[in-house]
Amino acid sequence: MDSKEHWEAIYRTTVADTVSWYRPHLEISLRLICDVTPDLSAAIIDVGGGQSTFADDILARGYQDLTVLDMSAVALNATKKRLGSIAEQITWFESDITAVDLPEHRYDVWHDRAVFHFLTEPSQRYAYIYALTRALKPGGCIVLATFGPRGPDRCSGLEVKRYDAEQLSSELGTGFKLVTSLIEDHQTPAGSCQQFLYCCFRKR
Repeated sequence: MDSKEHWEAIYRTTVADTVSWYRPHLEISLRLICDVTPDLSAAIIDVGGGQSTFADDILARGYQDLTVLDMSAVALNATKKRLGSIAEQITWFESDITAVDLPEHRYDVWHDRAVFHFLTEPSQRYAYIYALTRALKPGGCIVLATFGPRGPDRCSGLEVKRYDAEQLSSELGTGFKLVTSLIEDHQTPAGSCQQFLYCCFRKR
């Protein structure tokens, strides 16, 4: 089973608010984005948006230019249905982030909660960082959340790679400057705890 088939099966067979990474609202992501990019005309891309409520909440805060990317058509269609007519305000990409051709220097903010840590092969991370570097404007920000040093080593049946802020900075390279980092102890719907690392970087 390839990655797309795996995630289509996950979203087809589980309820959105029961998956381990689910939060009713991504409060930390929203706060970091509002802090570093208060301009409501900023172009934002949510990588691995799935069935997250991030789109609902960022539009409710007045941001006007949002793109949501996910490889799962099931997840994207469910989110479009939930949003109703509001979905027409969003640009949608059904694609693997390691293979997508995004517009060059299009985005002011790149948001990713819980995609990057699934990229366990160096070639996958290289492709991701290439897409990020090409698509993000100079001076733009990335808000990136991965499993932290004490996070799980597997999720949704897949191995993951855990990070601290220094390791994540090293992965992104010298083209990005770390602005801030923090740890979240995420309580899963099943009642367990997952450690997430949130980092905000600015493209040099």
